[in-house]
Amino acid sequence: MELTAQQLRGFNGSDAGKPIYVAIKGRIFDVSAARNFYGPGGDYCMFAGKDASRALAKMSKKEEDICSSLDGLSENELGVLLDWEKKFEA
Repeated sequence: MELTAQQLRGFNGSDAGKPIYVAIKGRIFDVSAARNFYGPGGDYCMFAGKDASRALAKMSKKEEDICSSLDGLSENELGVLLDWEKKFEA
């Protein structure tokens, strides 16, 4: 599935009739089954409808980290991102 960043924002959990998507390295994952975490008010709601690659790699919830850029990430952070990607695949 391919969506632009603007289209992806439409799947942020604010519309209960739509799935919730989170992207990692441009790959979109349906996280609707964990609506309590990714939906409005959830612990990870800030990632919904966005590519959260950098934030997940850095284990950060800061708005400035919620983006697709991997520039400057350490090997350890890239490993953390790979772990997240495997978790989303499962």
